[in-house]
Amino acid sequence: MAYILYSVIFFSLVAGTLLYLTRSRWTPLVTPYIPTPLSRAIDEYFYSRLPTSFAGDIEEGFTSSDFDLTGNLEGGDSRAGLDDTAKREIRIIMRNKRVDFDEGRRIYTEQRFAKNGIGPDGRPRDPKFVSFS
Repeated sequence: MAYILYSVIFFSLVAGTLLYLTRSRWTPLVTPYIPTPLSRAIDEYFYSRLPTSFAGDIEEGFTSSDFDLTGNLEGGDSRAGLDDTAKREIRIIMRNKRVDFDEGRRIYTEQRFAKNGIGPDGRPRDPKFVSFS
């Protein structure tokens, strides 16, 4: 009986060690299949520092031709950069869906619109809404 127990423990340790040493190869293949709440918990566990300035935002890829931050940088803008919560969410979207910054920002904005009762076209979904144009 002890022989089986020691064998199971030994093979578990060997398998765990091999998985740990090769994690850089298999984790990108598994990441798309992890549910979003679990993925968010994993991302919060493995903390990655967000940039705190426009220069850091540009280096991290939070800029594009449609959303250009170089004007802020060249103009000497002293603000802290983009919103940390939005950057974190956009980074998660970019990583999980493998999209660029513009597409990640669009998905994030549509999610925020839906959460606040606004349609994808920018009009409120409230049936009592009256617009005079």
